Amino acid sequence: MNTWIALLRGINVGSTRSLPMKSLIALIQSLGGEDVRTYIQSGNVVFRHRDARRLAGTLRDAIARECGFAPDVLVFDAARLRAIAAANPFPEADAAPTRVHVFFLAAPATAPDLDALERHRSGSERYVLGEHAFYLHTPDGFGKSRLAERAEKALGVAATARNWRTVSKLLEMAGGD
Repeated sequence: MNTWIALLRGINVGSTRSLPMKSLIALIQSLGGEDVRTYIQSGNVVFRHRDARRLAGTLRDAIARECGFAPDVLVFDAARLRAIAAANPFPEADAAPTRVHVFFLAAPATAPDLDALERHRSGSERYVLGEHAFYLHTPDGFGKSRLAERAEKALGVAATARNWRTVSKLLEMAGGD
C-alpha cells in the first residue's frame, strides 16, 4: 500500500457544499482506502491505498451521490507532494506559512496566460510556475490578492490552493512513505 493525498476543492465553505470529514473518511474507506486521516474541514486527506490514481473521479461521483454536489478532487502520491514541497522557491514560507500558497495543478499548465498573471500581480507578490504546482507569495494576504483569485483561469488548468501551513501538515501526515 502506498500513501496518497486527496485535495477536495470548495467544500465546507459557508453553508453550502457541506461534507463532514467523518463521511469523507467513510467514503474513502469504502473505496479501498486505509488509515484515512483528514486535516481541518476543507478537504485535505492522507490515506493508504493499493493504487489510487483513478480514485479522483470515483470519489467525486461518490460524494455527488451522498451529498448532492461533485467537488473537484485531485489525488496524487506522497512522492509528488514531497517533490512539490521541495521545489517551493520561497524560503520565507516557514516563517510566514499563511503568506505562501501552493496551487496544486490537475495537469501541467502547457499554455498559461503569462500576461494575465503579470497583469493581476500586485507589486509585492511573487510567483513561480512549476510542472505540478503554481507557487504564490502574497505578503499582503491571499484574500486580498487579485492574482490568487484569477490564477486558475490564467493557468488554464484546474487547480486547488493550500497555504504552506497545510502543505507542511500534509507532509507530516504522509510521513516517510
